Amino acid sequence: MIRPEPMRGVYAPILTPVTESYAPDAQRLIAHGHWLLENGCHGLAPFGTTSEANSFSTAERMETLEQMVDGGLPAAQMIVGVGCCAFTDTVTLASHAAALGCGGVLMLPPFYYKGVSDEGIFRAVAEVIERVADARLRVYLYHIPPIAQVGFSPALIERLISMFPQTVVGIKDSSSSAESLATLLDNFFGFGILAGSEGLLLQNMRGGGAGTITAMANIIPGAIRNLYDNWQKPEADQIQADLHVMRKALAPYPVIPALKEIMARRWDDPAWRTVRPPLVGLSQDVADELAANPIVADYLAQPA
Repeated sequence: MIRPEPMRGVYAPILTPVTESYAPDAQRLIAHGHWLLENGCHGLAPFGTTSEANSFSTAERMETLEQMVDGGLPAAQMIVGVGCCAFTDTVTLASHAAALGCGGVLMLPPFYYKGVSDEGIFRAVAEVIERVADARLRVYLYHIPPIAQVGFSPALIERLISMFPQTVVGIKDSSSSAESLATLLDNFFGFGILAGSEGLLLQNMRGGGAGTITAMANIIPGAIRNLYDNWQKPEADQIQADLHVMRKALAPYPVIPALKEIMARRWDDPAWRTVRPPLVGLSQDVADELAANPIVADYLAQPA
């Protein structure tokens, strides 16, 4: 049986702008999505970690996704975050994304209970796939143990691929570990492996991976696309080294408020600073410190 071809390229886990009342701001979101697609991204990954996904209800996520599609953002170029603690909520979100024609869904394991077995995670994912029962569904597992503290072991990945070869087509590895990524590349050739950081993009491409879903694509999509397009060229190592400086500049700060602060300054739009509780925005002093970093200051000085 021929397995489906995974989605490839540079994907932005798109930031979710919110209003003063903390509702998703569809107008700004759609505008940002179009800018990303026009400036280097192959596609979008709405409602991932950087999107503050688990701060929004299933109803809010579905309504916002519909608004994105109605706003001209191509569903086929989206990998939509759907993972919830209750697998029935994941079923709702995955069914909705598949019905809209989204290219894939990014599925966290149920993450509230820690130390759960591979068997338990397998049952949760299997229930979602079987209940959605839609041949259009394409699942990308979301492995992010630094935050979820629950992940996908190689044995579990192999079992899911074997059981659902037409559905489980890839994984986003946000372990931040070159060793973890190497294990995936060594054991799952042809699987849609997406690095969770642009800092591991070159390693991923050289190992047969599919690309990256990275927070930094929200602000430097063109630079990341440059590495994706030129990873086989002699200068690729230097491109990779130059590419990672923005992430290093943001490392001392909480990444979502920092990215939103950069967006607010880049577009002269203070509304971008709002994050949804429990996150809080940067204080003025910290925001000014971030903007004064030479890497960030140079970026902000460039034409938008």
